[in-house]
Amino acid sequence: MGILDNFERGLERAVNGAFAKTFRSGLQPVELTSAIRKEMDTKAAVVARDRVLAPNRFVLRMSAADYKRMSSMGAALTDELVSFAQKHATSQHYAFAGGLSIELREDPDISVGMLQIDSENVKGDVAWTPVLDIDGRHYPLTGGRTVVGRGSDADITVDDTGISRRHVLITWDGHRAQVEDLGSTNGSKLNGQPVKKAILEPDSVVTIGRTRIVFRVLPQAAPSPHSPQGDNFWSTS
Repeated sequence: MGILDNFERGLERAVNGAFAKTFRSGLQPVELTSAIRKEMDTKAAVVARDRVLAPNRFVLRMSAADYKRMSSMGAALTDELVSFAQKHATSQHYAFAGGLSIELREDPDISVGMLQIDSENVKGDVAWTPVLDIDGRHYPLTGGRTVVGRGSDADITVDDTGISRRHVLITWDGHRAQVEDLGSTNGSKLNGQPVKKAILEPDSVVTIGRTRIVFRVLPQAAPSPHSPQGDNFWSTS
């Protein structure tokens, strides 16, 4: 499960300013998704009879303490936020001018527990980045072939005694992915069913031993020359 999955039912319970200032509770990931969803819904504009354009660049401003906590989640958080924004846009039939971009930014003028969001429409090309989510860590598929297993010679090494040294092969040709069991001792499953070799659709789950591998394809934009770099900026243009 993603780090935001447990908050699915509480997206509307964003902490208001008075509560945040009184209890100093700090921001929670669900409040970031709530803010993004509200911003998209508020700023969505009809530009044609069958086209509703929503913002695709978001800057989330927060206190130093909240920024430090959120930053500690690394790319996992930004990946979840991008995935959430994409799914919400799809459900509401929103279109984007370019790829999605989400940046976390520290603001000394904002109190603990408070969040300010800025958004805009930015034109740009969308690049789709394949990612494997394993135990909360995200592994971009930078090569055409990626072996997952327990051995040190695997491209991605997983600490699970129930899997083989070279358990599964994930291939990516730039357009689609495929999973192949490499003759493992305990076998592999795709979405709960035994698998030897099959195409991987986005959000497919490969199970090997006790380990779940979630395959995702995230819309990402190449940062502009003036864009900040680092784990807290996810861009798609």
